[in-house]
Amino acid sequence: MTVVFLVLSALLGVPLFCVIGSVALYAFASIEIDSAVIIIEMVRLASAPALLAIPLFTFTGYILADSNAPLRMVNFTRALFGWLPGGVPVVAFISCAFFSAFTGVSGVTIIALGGLLYPILRSEKYSETFTLGLLTCSGSMGMLIPPSLPLILYGIISETPIDRLFAAGIIPEMMLITFLSIFSIRKGLTRDRIRVKFSMRQLITTAKAAVFEIPLPIIVLGGIYSGLFTATEAAAISAAYAVIVEIFIHRDLNFFKDVPRIIEKSMILVGSILIILGVALGLTSYMVDAQIPVKVLGWMQDYIGNKWVFLIVLNIFLLIVGCLMDIFSAIIIIVPLIKPIAVSFGVDPIHLGIIFLCNLEIGYSTPPVGINLFIASTRFDRSILDLYKSALPFIGILLIGLVLITYCPWLSLGLVKLLFGT
Repeated sequence: MTVVFLVLSALLGVPLFCVIGSVALYAFASIEIDSAVIIIEMVRLASAPALLAIPLFTFTGYILADSNAPLRMVNFTRALFGWLPGGVPVVAFISCAFFSAFTGVSGVTIIALGGLLYPILRSEKYSETFTLGLLTCSGSMGMLIPPSLPLILYGIISETPIDRLFAAGIIPEMMLITFLSIFSIRKGLTRDRIRVKFSMRQLITTAKAAVFEIPLPIIVLGGIYSGLFTATEAAAISAAYAVIVEIFIHRDLNFFKDVPRIIEKSMILVGSILIILGVALGLTSYMVDAQIPVKVLGWMQDYIGNKWVFLIVLNIFLLIVGCLMDIFSAIIIIVPLIKPIAVSFGVDPIHLGIIFLCNLEIGYSTPPVGINLFIASTRFDRSILDLYKSALPFIGILLIGLVLITYCPWLSLGLVKLLFGT
């Protein structure tokens, strides 16, 4: 009866942390273990050094999104790539990836950049179907590149080095952006599209305007991989840098009026992540004590004969999870369950992380209930069925990339081995 009550509570919209916490409390009570175990896990979470990177990078992303940085980056990338056939869609992919990497939330990217890019794409004679599909699927691009919050969270949950995860996601994400760009360039060649002529003067002008935003990813990555600072220190530096640039140099934001509002908005997201993370770790402890992963592994070994079949099943499962859950909740709840199983089949935890996040990145835009579809439907005032039709070609391309990422581990691990030697 208790289990039925909890399931109904989840279906009726009770906050996820309440449901997870209740399940954990009930599970430990059923085997007569003190519920203080959950509090112990929360204390352990609070002592994790990498945890500080989450609020700092989130704050950085929200500062950038609320300023005029999106406009400056779009103008710069348009001057750089707009002359190509399909150049403006390429601009959209790159710009969305940049902002999703910092905010970690696709909704913010669709809302911040959608209104900016939609009229540009339509003015250059791209169909509404193509434009809506592009912006919907672009909303979650960037989840695999530094300083992606989902990558950081996966590293904390799976106890995988975050700097290695940062390196592992670069090539797969660039490959996905390239595939989508090739599709867009092909679209740009099929009809008489309006293209911006390349202008060195315009490139220099827009580069000067975005001169302080352009180096931000380089500062973060360069500092981490050169050993100058850790991922957490990089998060602090990026937050301070964003404040100085957007408030004191560009003066897009007012320190006393806008910063408190942005802190509140960004920390609501962080708070929801941390509270779910805290109670989920307690539930994870129960699953480990009850040997649930071991039991699931035994069942899978009876029906799944090898690593490659396991990866097919894993991808199908994760695509469904990506449709039904937000990316942070999925990482917190699912990773502790599947990591030991994947390792037993010989899947590297770093490679698993890239597979995991790539699936969820695609799942965000996958019918029938991918969250990007509903955000885009609201943002552009279009029916959800129109968004289904628009997103499908882009999802098909992303699925091809997912297959390559899944079955070519060197795409994820090659740069890691080059930088770290292991």
